[in-house]
Formats: sequence, structure tokens, C-alpha cells
Amino acid sequence: MQVWPGKRYPLGATYDGMGTNFALFSEVAEAVELCLFDEDGTETRVVLPEVDGFVWHGYLPGVGIGQRYGFRVHGPWDPVKGLRCNPHKLLLDPYVKAVEGQVDWHPSLFSYEFGGSPEQMSTTDSAPHMPKGVVVNPFFDWGDDRPPHRPYHRTLIYETHVRGMTMRHPAVPEHLRGTYAGMAHPEVIGHLVDLGVTAVELMPVHQFIHDHALVQRGLRNYWGYNTIGFLAPHNEYSATGQRGQQVQEFRAMVKAYHAAGIEVILDVVYNHTAEGNHMGPTLSFRGIDNAAYYRLVDDEPMYYMDYTGTGNSLNVRNPHALQLIMDSLRYWLLEMHVDGFRFDLASALAREFYDVDRLATFFDVVQQDPYVSQAKLIAEPWDVGPGGYQVGNFPPRWTEWNGRFRDTVRDFWRGEPATLGEFASRFTGSADLYEHTGRRPVASINFVTCHDGFTLTDLVSYNEKHNEANGEDNRDGENYNRSWNCGVEGETDDPKILELRARQRRNLIATLLLSQGVPMLSHGDEIGRTQRGNNNAYCQDNELTWVDWEQADKQMLAFTRWLIEFRRRHPIFWRRRFFTGKPMDSSDGGPPLPDISWFAPNGRLMGRDDWEADFGQAVGIFLNGDGNPSRDAHGERILDESFLIFFNAGVRSIDFVIPSLKYGGKWQLSLDTSRSDWETVAEGEPQIVEAGERITVQSKSLMLLMRMV
Repeated sequence: MQVWPGKRYPLGATYDGMGTNFALFSEVAEAVELCLFDEDGTETRVVLPEVDGFVWHGYLPGVGIGQRYGFRVHGPWDPVKGLRCNPHKLLLDPYVKAVEGQVDWHPSLFSYEFGGSPEQMSTTDSAPHMPKGVVVNPFFDWGDDRPPHRPYHRTLIYETHVRGMTMRHPAVPEHLRGTYAGMAHPEVIGHLVDLGVTAVELMPVHQFIHDHALVQRGLRNYWGYNTIGFLAPHNEYSATGQRGQQVQEFRAMVKAYHAAGIEVILDVVYNHTAEGNHMGPTLSFRGIDNAAYYRLVDDEPMYYMDYTGTGNSLNVRNPHALQLIMDSLRYWLLEMHVDGFRFDLASALAREFYDVDRLATFFDVVQQDPYVSQAKLIAEPWDVGPGGYQVGNFPPRWTEWNGRFRDTVRDFWRGEPATLGEFASRFTGSADLYEHTGRRPVASINFVTCHDGFTLTDLVSYNEKHNEANGEDNRDGENYNRSWNCGVEGETDDPKILELRARQRRNLIATLLLSQGVPMLSHGDEIGRTQRGNNNAYCQDNELTWVDWEQADKQMLAFTRWLIEFRRRHPIFWRRRFFTGKPMDSSDGGPPLPDISWFAPNGRLMGRDDWEADFGQAVGIFLNGDGNPSRDAHGERILDESFLIFFNAGVRSIDFVIPSLKYGGKWQLSLDTSRSDWETVAEGEPQIVEAGERITVQSKSLMLLMRMV
């Protein structure tokens, strides 16, 4: 077979219309073979003829779209020294853009003699049991596709899963369910548009592997946090094929979402790979250049540093591993047109030595990249290593999943003691976490539920986790829910219990959507999705986790949709700057009032003793619309209404006194979460109260009142 020298960049397989260039980095390799596979599985090996800067490369005329391939790397084998080259193992290209097949967990996938010494090289060929890379078509008709470029303060994120969102959707044809094409179905997109979603955050769609331990138990890696290909869309989510069709199908999905004004954010896992620890399989990086791609234990390089709890950590200190991450990010932005990324266990990427360094090389490179730096960058700001909890410590261009918001809001509505001051900080955008780095309220990605943990319905229905289906004797997952005082564990027909749970769901959703910052919903929470108490459903690719559209809670959907639209209409709930508490000039010439004020139930301003008082579960907030510095597209100041919000997380009703006349003479009740007929309040005959009057806020509820002009 004819082979030309080709080029060292771009890495991976690049088709140019006449042939394909192949390039692979390996500093330890002594030779690299490109392996091409025919339709019947026959393998043809071609030695890459050139090496330049540790990149092995060659160009093959006539090799085109759909060609299956892999690599074999010849080099040193000495696991004790961290050297794991084994030419008997077919290796996936780290830059592969499409993958056909999945591993079948044959013993040949391990580079050592399976069941023997981990230092003894296995000489069994792994190719028949390995997925293959595929040369893809780089061309796609994007037409007039335009990224929505939604500003953060106008963003509402919807965390979802390609399979979970579509597998039970009655409007999606059966052959499209669980696929990118299913996600792009007009009924799915229509639901999100009607709800008010502006960005979907897709759980991992990079090519991933189903863990051996899960497969042995008859389970699958449903969540997908087990990446093996950082540039390849996961092949099992394709309705049209695995020979590169998944790339075009993904692009078509993104194009459809952009046409609807919805951004696409990817949940990406650059902190580790699917190869696991020193006893794991050799699928790609380990056999190509183990020490370059992975963080090895300094004095025992046979073993891997594990900041992720998965067996290995990517070696971001190495320029080639860092280049892979950056090339991957740029590829998804420029070639796949996604709009941003949520970085799983992002603290692991900041580790240059043992401590988390906010100014690590990775963040410096991101800051300087003209494309990546302009995307939405969301950190999951923790890992499992020492000092890994880094909420509030990421650089200025980053936003963060605010785990303290989640925990505080949950504790508040559970009635946990001494949460009122913390609750006030989280509700107003967490200035204590983000302002010192020059960031604004949008740095806080607020959420009360996500894929990891209870669904919203389960959160208020279960005090204990029920993960028995995972096959780990219910030992997995955190059991931190504690009591929600809903009276009955799990499923019930008691109407009083069901209404109390519905009220708590309304409280949590309302708190999320009325808080400063960027709200994130977990898919199905708006229609009452349940996992029957399983709070760690990472391995449940079945009806337990798939959204059940037929059993949708339509009242909860209507409530969520109304509240999202209410938030959208009132800029006071998506301020671009933090509250200051300082007096602001009034638009009607009245006395200057602070942009925010806090009230005790008796109508007077909160003092230090009030913040520390035993009740600690009831507070009133005045949001001053005159003090909201929002501007329209032409720079003109947007005048907004002012609001009162009364929170009562206690077990008894409380009479709140409407603050004095200077804050407003008359107030109209907009929302009362204690009422199952909340729509009557929102859309019916207005209920008006005046300054100095009392209004009763029921236990476990909030009231929202709008000042009348």
C-alpha cells in the first residue's frame, strides 16, 4: 500500500478529498503501525514512515470516509517503570472522531497476562475485541447556522441525557429514541422552547466505555463518565450508523437547537479516561505513551494518581495531554458548533502537583485561546483529592456549579437550624464566593437537583436512598437527605402527603428561579420524574431513569413554565451585578431605598439578633426595581417592578407585616406556593394588601408580591 510522508498536524485521521493523513503522538514509541480493517475484518498494517517532534505520521492516497483503523505501538514494556507499550494490542486513536463498536471485555484487552502477574506481557491480539476508529467526513452543510450567543444573565440551563430524554417520548419514532436525531425531534425541542429553556447541557456524549464490573452485573454505564474518545460523539446515540454517521447526526441536532434559539453545552470528562488503574485494559492512551497521558505516582510509576475516584487522572502537566484537551475543545466549538462546556471534576484539571492551583497551566491556556475563552465554561468545582473542593476559586471567565446553593436551599426548606444567613447569601448570588475574583452573580450556576442524587420528586419523598438495583447492596451513593417531614417514605396515595410534597417541590423550584445567578433544571423535574429513591442511577439505562412522558405531572409543568416566564419578564431576578444594600435614587421622586432589604416577620428591618434568632426559618425580602441597573439593547435603563418575597420554612404559619409605606403603598399577590390552585393567585382576581397590613404565610411556603404602580 502506497504511503507518503504526510504531515504531523493535525493529529488523528484527516480526510482531504483525495486521501487521509494519519498522525499519532508518542514520545516512547520505537515504531508505529497504522492498522486498516476491511469489511470482513481483515487487517492491513502500514508502518508510519515519518516521525517529527515525537509525532508519527503518514498520508495514504485513496483511503477515505468510513475506513476503519487503529494503531499498534512498538516500544518499551516495563510496567514497574510506567512503560506499557505492547504491539499485540490494537489502540484507538486519541484523536479519533468516530468509533465503530464497543469493547467486549475479552482478556486480550489487557496488556498483561490476565489473571497472572501484572508485569507479564500479554501476546494475545486484542483487535477482534476492540472498537475501531473511523475516518469521518469533515464536510457538513451548516447553512445559516448561528450560535445563539445567549448572555449568561438571560440563560436557563436544562441538564439532560440523550437517551433518558427521548427513550419514552411518545412523539419520537421508536427507531429515533435514545439518539441525537431523537433529541432533535420537533416535539422534544418544542417542549424545551415552551418551558423557556435557553441551553441544554448534555450529559457526556464523548465516546465512552461500559465498565467491566457493570457489564458483569448486567448493567451499563448510563451516565457516560468513562471517556475513551475526546473528539468522537458516542456511537450508541446514533440512529443512522456508526461509520461516521454519528458525526453528521450530532451536527444536525446542534443545528436544530440553534434554529430554536437554544444553545448546546457538553458535559465533558477530561480528568480521567476509561482505562482505569494499573489493572485496567489497554485501549488507547496507556499503550501509546502512558507517562505522557497519565499522572503516575512519582516514586512508584507502576501506579496512577487518582484524583477522580476512577483509577487514573489525566496528566495535564504534559504539553501533549494538554494539547489533546485544547484540540478537543476547539473541535467541538468550530467543527461541531457547540456553545460551551461543563467540566466534570474540574479541580482535577488544576492539579499541577498535589494542590489545586487556580492559575494552573490549563486555565492559562484556556484564557489565551481565542475560541475556547469565548465559550460558556462551567466548572464542577471539586474532585476527590485533598483540597479538591474549590467552589468560588475558579478564574474570572469561569462559572461554577454552586454546590453550596444546592445544599443551603435544601437545608432551608427542610427546616435545618442556623441556615438563614447562608440562605440569604446563596439567594442573592453568592457574592461571598465570586465577587473577590471580579465575577458577577452569573458565576453561580444554581441548582437544587442534578443527575447526581435524588430527582426533585424523590428529594421530597425519600429520607433514605434506595440503590438496591445497582447491585452494590445499597452501599453506593450519598445518604445525606435527612428528614423532609413529609410523613411517609416513598410512594403513597395519601392526598395530604402528596400535596405537602408538591408544595415543597414548588418551594424549591420557586427559590431556584427567583434567586440571582443562572438557574439549572434537571430533566424531568418539571413533570415529576422519579427514580424511586435511587440517588446514584449511573448504571441504570432503563425505565428507572428514562423520563416517563406519559405520567407527566401537568400541574407541576404548568407551574414551572409560568415561573420561568415570570422570571424572564422581570430583570430584577437576573441582575448583572450584585446587590449592594445601598440606597438608590427612586424613579418616581420618592425616598431613596436600598436595592435590597431584609425584614423580620414583624415588618422591621433585620438586625444582627434577628439573623441569629432561633426561628431562623422565616424572612422577608424587598427587591427594589428602581435599584436594578439593567439596560436594554440600546443602553437604555429598564424600569422594573419591585417585589416582596416572604419565606416560611417552619412548621407553623406566620403572619408577616407588610413593610412601611416608603417601600410601597399597595402590593399584589403574584404567587403563593402553599396553594395547589396557585394559578388562581397568578391569573385570577388580584389579591391586594397595603403597607402595615398582615398577611399569613402558611408553613413550608413562600409568597411573592409585586408593588403596584
